[in-house]
Amino acid sequence: MLMSSLMFGLGGAEIAVILVVVIVLFGGKKIPELMKGIGQGIKEFNNAKANIESEVKQNIREIEKN
Repeated sequence: MLMSSLMFGLGGAEIAVILVVVIVLFGGKKIPELMKGIGQGIKEFNNAKANIESEVKQNIREIEKN
């Protein structure tokens, strides 16, 4: 988290304000659902990326054989 906050130039106060805004907009009860959805989206993205990488590697191996 430290590295990502440094990349965007955010300090502790800015992160705290963002968290407060998120809590106000989504409410305390919706935040776990929101995080679960984000986690599932990241998992699906990583799975798709892994599938594409394996297909590309397989195609490269097939091309090298010929």
